[in-house]
Amino acid sequence: MLRRWLRKGAKFVMQWGPSIALLLLVWELIVRSGTVSRRLFPSPVDTFEAGLSLLEAGVLFTDFRFSLTRSVVGFVLGGIAGVLVGLLTGRLKPVEFILSPMILLFRPIPAIALVPVATVWFGIGESAKYFVIAYSVFLAVWLNVHAGASSVSETHLRVARSLGASRTRTFREVVVPAAAPDIVNGLRYGSAVAFIVLIAAELAGARAGMGYRIQISAEFLQTDRIFFGLVQLGVLGAILDALFVFTSRRIIHWGER
Repeated sequence: MLRRWLRKGAKFVMQWGPSIALLLLVWELIVRSGTVSRRLFPSPVDTFEAGLSLLEAGVLFTDFRFSLTRSVVGFVLGGIAGVLVGLLTGRLKPVEFILSPMILLFRPIPAIALVPVATVWFGIGESAKYFVIAYSVFLAVWLNVHAGASSVSETHLRVARSLGASRTRTFREVVVPAAAPDIVNGLRYGSAVAFIVLIAAELAGARAGMGYRIQISAEFLQTDRIFFGLVQLGVLGAILDALFVFTSRRIIHWGER
């Protein structure tokens, strides 16, 4: 077991190490070139030190906890709704006829445009942030799940019916497994959307969170803290995405593409 994890760790370093090292090198060279002000474009060391100052101030983990909670709750709510509605609109024509045009009408509306509405409806508490994130995740997940459910092979469906399977059993044992790769892809994309929308959601009266900290840092021109917040979001999103892929490949091994 230990040897396997060591191999996976070495593979991760070989895959990500050169890219990260190149990014840090280019970043440092740009700062050292003097072509941009260090106050506007801090170095990697300045950014790291900004993170340490936030840690010493006792706000780093508080921001992390609030942002992660908001993202996860919004993702779970939007993801469950997206999967359920996507399966229904993908296989039931009456449901598709009623809901699909409505959903497609809402898709172009950006999440940040809903922040004022969410604040009016739910106040400045956590519910408004959950709503904005869940809304965006729902649309992202629904689109993938709907496409996967509507493209299930008719041959498989006919075989199931010829064997006497009920509509419910056919849906559960044929449609859902066949659409599973698209469900996973939709949820994976939705998890990324949750972090993207997090910044907009935390504009709705937040008092803590990574997006909130970026906003406050911008008001005081603390670009080193802004860069640290962006690095935080990138690293956390990449880690969660990797865990998502790792888990999904073991649950839905037949859907690997």
